Amino acid sequence: MDKIGKYEIVRVLGTGATSTVYLAEDPFNRQQVAIKLFDLGNLHDSNRTRIYRKLLMTEASLAGKLSHPHIAKILDAVMEDDLNYVVMEYVEGSTLEQAAEVDTLLPIGTIAEIIYKCCKALEYAQSQGVIHRDIKPANILLQGESGIKISDFGAAAVQNQQTTQVSGVGSPAYMSPEQVKELKLTHQTDIYSLGVVMYKMLTGKLPFDASNNVSMIYHIINIDPPPPSMFRPETPPELDAIVLRAMEKDTAKRYQTWHEFADDLVGFSSHSEPAKNEILDTEKFDTLRSLVFFNNFSDAELWEVLRISEWHKVPDSEYILREGESGRSFYIMAQGTVRVTKEGRLLSLLHRGDCFGEMAHILERDFKRSTDVIAKKDVVMIEINPDVLKHATSECRLQFGDAFLRMLVKRLSVANARVSHLLADNSQQEDEPENA
Repeated sequence: MDKIGKYEIVRVLGTGATSTVYLAEDPFNRQQVAIKLFDLGNLHDSNRTRIYRKLLMTEASLAGKLSHPHIAKILDAVMEDDLNYVVMEYVEGSTLEQAAEVDTLLPIGTIAEIIYKCCKALEYAQSQGVIHRDIKPANILLQGESGIKISDFGAAAVQNQQTTQVSGVGSPAYMSPEQVKELKLTHQTDIYSLGVVMYKMLTGKLPFDASNNVSMIYHIINIDPPPPSMFRPETPPELDAIVLRAMEKDTAKRYQTWHEFADDLVGFSSHSEPAKNEILDTEKFDTLRSLVFFNNFSDAELWEVLRISEWHKVPDSEYILREGESGRSFYIMAQGTVRVTKEGRLLSLLHRGDCFGEMAHILERDFKRSTDVIAKKDVVMIEINPDVLKHATSECRLQFGDAFLRMLVKRLSVANARVSHLLADNSQQEDEPENA
């Protein structure tokens, strides 16, 4: 086979009982894509054919609906009698399956970061009315050390979708108690499943040791799992608590929101000791979301900011910018305080959320710095190079423009207030001799 529809086949990426996944190329934009081609004729069972066709329809319905940096995009879909396929973003790398085996486990901090990114992606999916319903390592693609993309939304429940949802789908070992009971599902079923994924990534073992699906379902409904630290002793108690809360059988005791789950992971990461003074993506994203400068940025745009920015921890009294030197980068304070001075005279103090060095970007040319900027204490800076920002999406660039405009208006308002006070003081001093 050389082509599927308009797409030119490069090679086979994988095969399954009902589908084959190909690496292909779109001839119009030369973009590489992954095509999942279904062979429903192999099922020899009209009921199973109906179920798989329904799953394919669900995945096809999400084409263009989910746009998030940690969700694999569905680009196109074709459903005809003899030709059924879904075209997806091609993600180079492997799934989390390999990273969830006993002899290939990832560092604990990396696991927390991966699960955090999954939380944010699934929180976004929930905001679009989508519950995945089949979260497992095989459906989470790993890029580099901790980059992820969630894939395979065929089993998803989509709010307001006119077609009837298929029940009994998903992988039994990762199903929530309410899912195996075929009760009405909410986003909390995905929270439970992600808890099981985290357990497997920490230990290389599933939380329940069952020889068949019937036994597995009994354990899911009735048995509490041992903490991950039983199988991986270096697992901190805080992480045990996070995993076990995500896997609570009672939904009232389970995390109620993705934000709660993600927030606990941030708390864990911020109190652990990253190697070589590293700032984890978990902390970076949480910091960006908390800064006023980024108030109007969407989650997808914040992940883009994280990708194009450089983060620095600066010790006390170190110069960040020097008067007279040229530069184009601008900076946003993530933490701490800096002194802005000119010829040794203090002009102002800048704090968390403040921006400096932006004139070079606004003027679109190299700019000689007019002041010194010196770290005062506990400084973490976000540096953005305008040449890199040019390659960001138009939406992200527009958000920066809007943020700069709001910042300049605020500064102008403060300057006007100062001028008004100065004028009032001068007027009062001029009036005093006449009244003496």
